[in-house]
Amino acid sequence: MCHVIVTCRSMLWTLLSIVVAFAELIAFMSSDWLLGFPRSDSSTSGAGVDSGEYRPSLGLYSRCLRIGTRGVGVSCGPYAGTFGEVASGFWQAAMLFLAAGTLVLGGVACISIFSLCFQSILKKSLFNICGLLQAIAGLLLMVGLMLYPAGWGSEKVISYCGPEASPFKPDHCSLGWAFYAAIGGTLASFLCAVLSAQAEIATSSDKVQEEIEEGKSLICLL
Repeated sequence: MCHVIVTCRSMLWTLLSIVVAFAELIAFMSSDWLLGFPRSDSSTSGAGVDSGEYRPSLGLYSRCLRIGTRGVGVSCGPYAGTFGEVASGFWQAAMLFLAAGTLVLGGVACISIFSLCFQSILKKSLFNICGLLQAIAGLLLMVGLMLYPAGWGSEKVISYCGPEASPFKPDHCSLGWAFYAAIGGTLASFLCAVLSAQAEIATSSDKVQEEIEEGKSLICLL
């Protein structure tokens, strides 16, 4: 018989697991990892146009540039047609680690929804298994984030950030929100791993067992 068990700690873990997975996915796909040095629209749109400055952005495999006859349109899309065209070998490695970590977090987020009804699989706690996977995902993401700044010396980054850009030195570029979101998601994945243990304790408490013995199929505890 399926017992739907909802506690504050288990629900918090489930919601945070979903949020972390989405945060890492959005950050990975975003082009706002680096913000390039300010540029003038007139340099790309010709004379006689609005010369207001803007900052192009560069992601792991995509970029955003302002285009248009008056420099008001924004074109965002991948700059690399294949994996081999990614700006740097370090970025290629970072993408693999970040993608692997995000994939694991996405799988755990899906499983966490079913944990409301199934708390174990093959006599193993679902929460403990998911917590271990989230810790592993956090390590993968951490490696990816450490590899990312090592690729700042590539030609692509230099064209966006200036001639003095080098590994771990972005020159005129500044870090965009996607990089910070990825860091936040990485830290939150370790928090999820800790909360999974608390969710396991909450769903296997004596009070929950008493509710099950009374024949209740929906158990909600604060």
